[in-house]
Amino acid sequence: MSKRFSSEKGPSQRQLRAGELIRHALVEIFQREDFREPALAGVSITVSEVRVSPDLKNASVFASPLGGERQDEVVVALNHAAAHIRGLLGKKIDLKFTPSLKFLSDETFAEAQKIDRLLAQPQVARDLSDK
Repeated sequence: MSKRFSSEKGPSQRQLRAGELIRHALVEIFQREDFREPALAGVSITVSEVRVSPDLKNASVFASPLGGERQDEVVVALNHAAAHIRGLLGKKIDLKFTPSLKFLSDETFAEAQKIDRLLAQPQVARDLSDK
């Protein structure tokens, strides 16, 4: 598994708080704003996690469209609109710097479905059942 955070101990409490603050603000922005990008028109976007750099100047946003359809196209459109979204974010959060945003495809829902399918297989279910 790749290294998720820059330090061995993981993100600091400050990074976690800033990430959640940004995530909540982005969810509100995606609910209320209409974007000119055709790939974002009428699409509900789920923001599952925001990872912030130790200096709080960069944020990686894990996002996916509801239902997972056209995920790659939506992530490209989000990155294209990142400067505009950052401007909207700056008005909603109270941080010294508004971090630059990099949108990444969120694969957690697909992985969860894959695990559910594996657990639903008869041979696995047989091993998991109490005898």
